[in-house]
Amino acid sequence: MKQKDLLRITLAQVDLIWENPALNRLNLEILLTQLSGNCDIVVLPETFSTGFTMRHELYAEPMDGPTVHWMRLLAKSTQIAICGTILISENDQTYNRFIFVTPDNQLTSYDKRHLFTMGGESTGLSEGNNRVVLNYLGWRIALYTCYDIRFPVWCRNQKDTDLMIFSANWPESRIVVWDILLKARAIENQVYVAGVNRIGTDGNGIRYSGSSQLVNARGELLTQLPGSSENLLTFEISLKSLKEFRLKFPVSNDSDHFVLG
Repeated sequence: MKQKDLLRITLAQVDLIWENPALNRLNLEILLTQLSGNCDIVVLPETFSTGFTMRHELYAEPMDGPTVHWMRLLAKSTQIAICGTILISENDQTYNRFIFVTPDNQLTSYDKRHLFTMGGESTGLSEGNNRVVLNYLGWRIALYTCYDIRFPVWCRNQKDTDLMIFSANWPESRIVVWDILLKARAIENQVYVAGVNRIGTDGNGIRYSGSSQLVNARGELLTQLPGSSENLLTFEISLKSLKEFRLKFPVSNDSDHFVLG
């Protein structure tokens, strides 16, 4: 696959209809179809088909179910890679799974490592054990989900990552933490970080205020969606610029070596 220096990322900050996969897919399809050919990657919020429901037994789908099928078709028709998390049932286990689908039907998945125990996510869901970095258009992209961002060891750039993507349902009550951690992960790992969060109120009465954003390796905010705005925001980032910064300020050469247990 041809390498691209300039990568166009679209942050899809949307409200989600509680436990209604068909309507969420329809609403997203209407929005994303407008982007056809005008960006490279669209990032959707965590559990974009259902909202952050704990009724996993009712809403988890198989990998050949309707939502993954929809992602494949939409990626092909728009010629855009589409990614976000959904509830997946597989081998008698249920996962909060990050799915990344390319226009040529290549699929990469990452199972959320850190389940949000305070919200009941660890009851009924299985945690993932594998860190996932994919190569797309010459960019090395690490996939993470919401609560993962609080764990810097898991998110550590092992000299194999250029862009980290976080798909989230991050409550308004802790939005300051979200803003800080996105920048922290970008600075300490010398990577671009894209974070997409939903807006609105879910079926449990929890409010979400977006703050979807793109941060560069210096921790500088490149672009951000207002908290109350349901919108798509596209921004272009440069791999050449990132590599030049790393050469000029090679922090990774002095990093500590470790092995994840």
